[in-house]
Amino acid sequence: MVERPGFGTRLAWLLDHRKLAAHEVADRTDSTTEEIRAVLAGKSPGAVLLRRLGPILGFHAADLFILADLAVPDDLAPLDATTARWTASTLTDAVRLPPAERHRLLQLIRSLPQQHRRSTFTPRPLLPFAGGPGSWVVRMLQYRNLNWMGMARALASVTPTYLSAATYGAIGSGRKELTPHLLTDFAAVLGIDACELAGLTGVLLRELPPPPSPEATDAAALLWEARRLSPVQALRVSELTRSMREDSHGG
Repeated sequence: MVERPGFGTRLAWLLDHRKLAAHEVADRTDSTTEEIRAVLAGKSPGAVLLRRLGPILGFHAADLFILADLAVPDDLAPLDATTARWTASTLTDAVRLPPAERHRLLQLIRSLPQQHRRSTFTPRPLLPFAGGPGSWVVRMLQYRNLNWMGMARALASVTPTYLSAATYGAIGSGRKELTPHLLTDFAAVLGIDACELAGLTGVLLRELPPPPSPEATDAAALLWEARRLSPVQALRVSELTRSMREDSHGG
């Protein structure tokens, strides 16, 4: 079995891609050059460093924890797993709105007051779990509060990918290959540059993918912001989005 490059190797690729030296990263993360070089050499990164790397690399810290095969801290997880029942329906209605209405909806979600966490977020296990590209991207979608069916509906709404819900579980467990085409569509919904996600996961892109559609870009932003909603807020947002879609269609 071929051993996959560790997080340090993949982080080194990203820093080289961004033209960032170890000492620059150290300065911007309030750490030492030795600490950064140790991670690049294979040492497991600390939680504080991963949190600080997120903003300077343009990645969500939760995604970096997943790429490092570390548990995502509770405060970086969705507020309530039960809101997943409304996540996909809100997205599928939202992407059918005119751009101005999508942006208005996104601003509304961001304006809602933050509620207290009542439970620990525990995503569905990926079995057999062996790590690797498929598990990373599926786990990232899980931390955007999408279950298997939600993933199927979300990607079918904004990308050419149309797969069964069970297939996403197969990708996450490594029983189905994460192809370049699938990775490109995953990247669009995750809001991550496809070339960078390919470099980090080791999936070889045979050609430069086109930029994501405006609908996919807005869907990625909506998915991320909706993570912080409570069940009551998520239900109301879902109902409002459906109403906006019906009004738009009627107009």
